[in-house]
Amino acid sequence: MRLTIPSDLRALLHTGLWRSVGSLGIKVATAGLTYLTYVVLSRTQTVSEYGHFAFGLALATVLAILAGAGQPTAILRLWAQYRGQGDEQKARDAVAAGSAITIGASLVVAVVLCILTVISLPFLPARMTVNHFYAAAIILLPLALAEYNSSVLRAQGSLWTALLPRDILWRLALPGAVLVLFYVGIVLSGPDALALSAALLLGALVLQMAAARRQNYAIMPAIAPVRRHWREWGGLSRWLLLGALIETATLNADVILVGLMLDLESSGLYFNAFRTAGLMTLFTFAIELVIAPMVAEHYHAGSMRKAQAITALCSWAGFLFSLVIFAGFVLFGGPILSMFGPDYAGGALVLVLLATGLLFDAATGPSKIVMMMTGHERAYVAIFGAIMGLGFLVQILVIPIWGVVGAAAVNMGGRILAQIAIALWCRYRIGLDTSLLGIFALSRLNASRQA
Repeated sequence: MRLTIPSDLRALLHTGLWRSVGSLGIKVATAGLTYLTYVVLSRTQTVSEYGHFAFGLALATVLAILAGAGQPTAILRLWAQYRGQGDEQKARDAVAAGSAITIGASLVVAVVLCILTVISLPFLPARMTVNHFYAAAIILLPLALAEYNSSVLRAQGSLWTALLPRDILWRLALPGAVLVLFYVGIVLSGPDALALSAALLLGALVLQMAAARRQNYAIMPAIAPVRRHWREWGGLSRWLLLGALIETATLNADVILVGLMLDLESSGLYFNAFRTAGLMTLFTFAIELVIAPMVAEHYHAGSMRKAQAITALCSWAGFLFSLVIFAGFVLFGGPILSMFGPDYAGGALVLVLLATGLLFDAATGPSKIVMMMTGHERAYVAIFGAIMGLGFLVQILVIPIWGVVGAAAVNMGGRILAQIAIALWCRYRIGLDTSLLGIFALSRLNASRQA
C-alpha cells in the first residue's frame, strides 16, 4: 500500500525533519566528544579511579533529575500552552519560577548528599574513599540547570543556543583540559575529574545565559513567581519529576548498583557499555528534542493527523538509524569497547544485551514524550515505573550470581516489556500510534479526512 502524504503534512514533516537533522548534527558531535572524554579519562586514569568517576557521574545524573523537580519537561508543555493562550507574561513567569526551583532544589539535594556521606563515614571500611560522593554533590547543580536551560530554550524555538554550550563547548573543553593537565604531569583522580567537569559546565552555562539574554529569550530565574507557579503546577511537576527520574534511573541506576554490589571496576565497565549502547538512540533523541513542543501544540489543538505524522516520522527515522548502529555493535562490539582500554573489551556481550533493549525503544517511538506532552504522565509513571522498578529488584537478586551480564540481561528484558506497554497505552488510550506501525494509522487518518 502506497502512502500518500497530503501537502499540509509534507510541509510539517519537512520542517520537523530538517530541524531534527540539525539537532542530530549537534547530538552526533556531542556523542563523539562525550566518547572522546570517556576514552581520554579511562586512558589517563587507573581502572579504579575511572570507576570512581563513572559511579559519581551516574549518581549525580540521577540526583540532578531529582533536583530538577520535573521542571525541564513541564516548561516544554507550559510554554506552548501559555503562548497558545496568548499569555506571554505567564509563560515567562513559568520559565523564571522553574529556574529558581531547579537551583534551590539542587543546592538542597547537594547538601543532603554531603550530610549523608559524613554520617556514613564511621560505618565504612578504613580504606574506602568517599570523595566521589562529594564530587557528585559539586556537579549536581550544573547538571540540573543545564538540563533545564536546554528545555527552556528549545521550548522557545532555539536549537543552537539550547544545545551548543553544554553539548559542544563543555564536552570539547573537558577532554582538552584533561589532556593538557596530563601532558604537564597532573593525573586526575575520579573525584578531581568530576570537579573539573562541574567548573567547566558552569562556565558554559554562563555563556549560554548571556547569549540567551542578548537574543531576548526568557531564561533568568526569579523567586517572586515560584509560590504561584508551584501552587498551580506542583501536582503536574511531581508526576513529571517521577517520570524523568524513572527514565534517568533506567540509564544510570544499574551503574550505581553494580558499583555497590560488585566493585567500582565493574561499574566502569558497565558504564562504558551502556554509554556506548546509548549511541543507538542518537537520532531518536535528536528528533524528540524537536517534536516535544510540536506534539503538545498539535495534540492540544485537536490536530491528531499532524501529531500522528510527527510521531511516525520520529519512530521510523530513529529505528533505521538505531538498526545500523546495532549491527555494528553485534559485529565489532569488542574492538569498540577496547578503545577505552584492554580491560573493557570483555564487555561485548553486555553491550549487545543493552543495545537490544534500546533497539525496542527505537521501534516503539516517542511514546514517553507523547504521554508526557498529552497529560498522561501519571500513566507513564505507573506503567514504566512499575516494570522497570521490578526489573531493578530482580537485578539485586541476579547481579551476585551473573554479575554485569545478568544486570544487562534484566535491563534488556525490562525495557522491552516497558516500551511495548507504554506504546500500547499511547495507541489505545491517547489515539496516537508511536510505534513503527504508526505510519498505517496516518493512512487511516488521511483517508477519514478526505471522506
